Amino acid sequence: SGPRWLWRHFASPAFLRDIMAPVGVRPSVWARAPAPAPAQRASSHTSGSVPPGVARAAPQTGHSIHLQHLPYRVPSSRRRKRAVAIASFDDTAPAVTEPKPKLTVHYYRHAGDAATFGLHVWGTRVAHATSWDAPVGAAVPELTPGAAVSTEPTFVSFEVPLLDPSSDAFVAKTGDPSLSFIVHRGDEQCAKVENFLGDADHGDRAVWIVAGNPAVFSEPPDLSKLPTGETDLGKARAIWVSEGCFALPFSVDPSKVFVELVASSDGGLVITDNGAGGVVCENGGSDVRYIPLEIDSANWSSPDAGEAGDKYPHVRAAGYAIARLPAAYLEQNYAPWLLKCQLAVQAKDVTPDGRHGRLREATSVQTHGAVDDVFGGYAGPLGVEIKKPKNFGGFGDAESSVTIRLWAPTARDVSLRVFRGPDWGDHEFEVPMNETADGVWVVEGPAEWEGKYYQYVVDVFHPWGGGAAGSFVQSVASDPYARSLSADGQRVHICDLGNQNLKPAGWDDTARWKKTTNQSSEPTDYAIYELHVRDFSAMDESTPSDLRGKYLAFAEQGTVPTEHLKALAKSGLTHVHLLPSYDFGSVPERSEHQKTVDHAWLSSLPSNSPDQQAAVASIANDDAFNWGYDPVHYGVPEGSYATNPDGDARVLEFRTMVQGLAGLGLRTIVDVVYNHTLSAGPTDRNSVLDKVVPGYYHRRNFDGHYENSTCCNNTASENLMMERLIVDDLVHWAVSYKVDGFRFDLMGHLMLRTVVKARDAIKSLTVKRNGVDGSKIYLYGEGWDYAEVSGGRVGTNASQLNLGGTGIGSFNDRLREGVMGGSPFGDPRVQGVMTGLYFHPNNFMEQGGAEAQLKRVIEDSEKVIAAMAGNLREFEFTNKDGYPTPSRDACWVGSNVGYAAQPRETVNYVSAHDNETLFDGIMLRSAVDVPLDVRCRINRLAVATVAFSQGVPFFHAGDEILRSKSLDRDSYNSGDWFNRLDYTGNSHNFGCGLPGREKNGDRYGFIGDLLGDLTMKPDRSMIQKSTQHFKEVLEIRNSTPLFRLVDAADVQRRITFYNTGPSQTPGVIVMGISDDAVDGVTKQICGKFNRLLVCLNVSPHEVTITDPNLATDLATAEMIPHPTQGTMCLDDYLLGAKCTGGGVVVPGHTACVFVEPRA
Repeated sequence: SGPRWLWRHFASPAFLRDIMAPVGVRPSVWARAPAPAPAQRASSHTSGSVPPGVARAAPQTGHSIHLQHLPYRVPSSRRRKRAVAIASFDDTAPAVTEPKPKLTVHYYRHAGDAATFGLHVWGTRVAHATSWDAPVGAAVPELTPGAAVSTEPTFVSFEVPLLDPSSDAFVAKTGDPSLSFIVHRGDEQCAKVENFLGDADHGDRAVWIVAGNPAVFSEPPDLSKLPTGETDLGKARAIWVSEGCFALPFSVDPSKVFVELVASSDGGLVITDNGAGGVVCENGGSDVRYIPLEIDSANWSSPDAGEAGDKYPHVRAAGYAIARLPAAYLEQNYAPWLLKCQLAVQAKDVTPDGRHGRLREATSVQTHGAVDDVFGGYAGPLGVEIKKPKNFGGFGDAESSVTIRLWAPTARDVSLRVFRGPDWGDHEFEVPMNETADGVWVVEGPAEWEGKYYQYVVDVFHPWGGGAAGSFVQSVASDPYARSLSADGQRVHICDLGNQNLKPAGWDDTARWKKTTNQSSEPTDYAIYELHVRDFSAMDESTPSDLRGKYLAFAEQGTVPTEHLKALAKSGLTHVHLLPSYDFGSVPERSEHQKTVDHAWLSSLPSNSPDQQAAVASIANDDAFNWGYDPVHYGVPEGSYATNPDGDARVLEFRTMVQGLAGLGLRTIVDVVYNHTLSAGPTDRNSVLDKVVPGYYHRRNFDGHYENSTCCNNTASENLMMERLIVDDLVHWAVSYKVDGFRFDLMGHLMLRTVVKARDAIKSLTVKRNGVDGSKIYLYGEGWDYAEVSGGRVGTNASQLNLGGTGIGSFNDRLREGVMGGSPFGDPRVQGVMTGLYFHPNNFMEQGGAEAQLKRVIEDSEKVIAAMAGNLREFEFTNKDGYPTPSRDACWVGSNVGYAAQPRETVNYVSAHDNETLFDGIMLRSAVDVPLDVRCRINRLAVATVAFSQGVPFFHAGDEILRSKSLDRDSYNSGDWFNRLDYTGNSHNFGCGLPGREKNGDRYGFIGDLLGDLTMKPDRSMIQKSTQHFKEVLEIRNSTPLFRLVDAADVQRRITFYNTGPSQTPGVIVMGISDDAVDGVTKQICGKFNRLLVCLNVSPHEVTITDPNLATDLATAEMIPHPTQGTMCLDDYLLGAKCTGGGVVVPGHTACVFVEPRA
């Protein structure tokens, strides 16, 4: 996201290709093809042994992993489309002396294109399992010489050699399927059959598959009696988009086809006679209704359908037809009852005498649009509400009460299980809940319920409830609006967040304890530091051992980590952005359940050994570390960071952390992950939303399966109550925990409307009414536009290009790519303007000749120019060809390099928790003969570029200490060992072993030698110099508002770039920022300086820039180095930096700032 599979955003494409079925398959029936034999945990140990230094846990029952066991979606990874090669077994199979038994799969498509599909096959009976990209090719029947060529579709066949169960080559593997196959074309999947053969099947076998029909035929079917379309109730292709409108995935002529809705109050819907008999109910006691649907000739142009089409534009764009629920059913308010049923739509031929004939289509129904229309307007309270009179004196007061509410409009019944404590033996009683007309289930209890724990038991139809089309289930569910929990989120804790015992001293006087923090409401005045809660102190010896890796470590005075942050805050750092700190499901919360590795033993191993990563990987899913992008309960702090994960300790300690950071001079930003949930389905303990209203909270594709482009179980903020949950949750964190900002993971997967609503709700918060000032809370996130949301397909999303004018920030990946080179998806050795492109090629790969590299340097320099001007869409500068160009056309016309409307909407960065650290990225890209001190200098140059750019600067924790993760590209589950932060400077993590094989194994060939070279490991003096430089550039930025302009028009007036156009000296960026009226500035904003000149030289050589425009603008100016420059980080290079005579001299690999002091 067998053992828990945890996925961060970008899964290895090779890993996915080799073991996974395609996107778009329902998780409960996923199957995994056999993976390659796993690498040994450590090179010196045999398979199955535990490496030295690894703490053994209690024995666990072993079994092979099958994806159908997973309770949530398998990630598709953010991969590009792949060309699929069709291979036959004859191409690859070794010669055999005896014929093998075989399975022949005959496949038919009504469209006649069956031969364009392939067969992906795996299992213990398969002689040669296929990879996804190379399925078995189809064999088309040969024509008899002289026979007429038929234009009718025909069966094609796939032949699969089998292993005989009685042969020596056959090895049964417990839990693995005997034989499973998928018919597919690229990522388009048509049919899937699992665990097909038994061990007793020794000879040849043959089956017939008809596209769209879930039946597996053992003899050729009579196609004339089968439906002509799809009849798989395992897919939900019809979409109930509003109370009165159904969107159908097939065209309908009302004179020839009859369409009806089939509803069963107790489930059991099936299709009889292999699809020929239509939809019936197998459950004899169920109330079954067949409701005729009326085809709407106005289609999407009618008002309610048009409104639904605006909400779900991808459905309308797909050409779905609109059918209506008859008016009588609407008048009698049938929709609430129907939404509690299993639903299907079927279309049948109309015979000449008007009767229903042959079945054409049948499908289950997605209901989220109708749920919104009927129940989505509920705005009342949810979760736990504790009422106490103002003179409340104790739990016995008769006027006190606890009310618990759950929005579950599709449930048939809900009850509440109450527990006196967090342990399994603490069950006390169960009470029924009552449903209101809003679809809300309510129960009221006495004040004595406070402090107890609860779960819901929800009786509801779930599409993953079992069988081919789902069933009614009784799910034991948690509360989406939980505010406190038992360990591992097993139960919800009834907790009053207003209780004074849950507040650190002085908590309610926010202004007092935040008075030493930044008081600006303008984000360009901020400087953000991204930090993981556990990284901060987990391996710090100055922090008390019981608080290491915990919230309370941030409130410990005098420790090395807190003193480090305090010093950074004094220099101008304003905010700490914490990686996920809500309740996530990827770490055992009780310390006694967390496995460990002996770090002393790991330290004794060679710097490029594979043994460290093998040891870490062997406990990775059971240790205390994970990034945490696996949300379970959005509104509760993570329990593993608390000293006690049961109950409300996590509430008090999280608040203490926020207050502690404020005491250091820093405000708190939290990472929020509303784009997906860790789990879904009716049974997994980490499934919350999907147990309560199945199929509603998650975005579904046209087959009804949950989208998983974010990694797993994409949520659907286009649905009203998912949107409300997001907005409510953000307000809850702002008010209950007084956090100062939110960083949205994969924000582009949320609707823009949702994020704007959240912005407005937060902005409305006031100190008088809510205890917080919403104007000082900043929202920003990852505005990537990809997968099913790309281009506004499912609605206008919160992507980079759509955020302009909202005041919401997004990460500027253009700066990162320009500075570092390449992209997160390519070879990590591709160079950028600061990592040696053109000036010092690494020759590790083909990057083009000198001319091509020069062209790229100049183009990528324009990305840096745009970023330094706030990455504003309309900011105009002189481009490489000498023409005035808006930043949206930097590099080339239509590039969309610049996209922001205001500086506050740009978050500039060159490194973050994703991908390699800044130092590691430089190490990978630098040519072999680049000395370590130069690499450290490039690190400082990149940091300075972020600090000296307009917009909001963002730094990854450790940028200032040359942080390394031993070249790990994705350390989400790499443990404390690879993620270590050492603020003492006494150690450095470069060369702490080869990084995790799963994410980095394809790089071992070129990173092994690099990690083995200990001369490339920075010493303490290098680390200290980097830290001092970081403080210095923060102080320079903080010294003048000219680095923190707030208005796009002001940026255009004040900022000029020199050394541009066709005659530029490549590799040198010179930016002037004016506060002088002679330059058209209408308002003086800096009392110290009349103007600034920022110079970046990415080349290794000293360069003199003589630009006529620069000479003119500096004609009367007396420019001197910034007073802080070189005072904190002594740098001999700066002695060569000069600005005289209208020109500027910039040393190699140097960022320098010149100022014109005011008289």
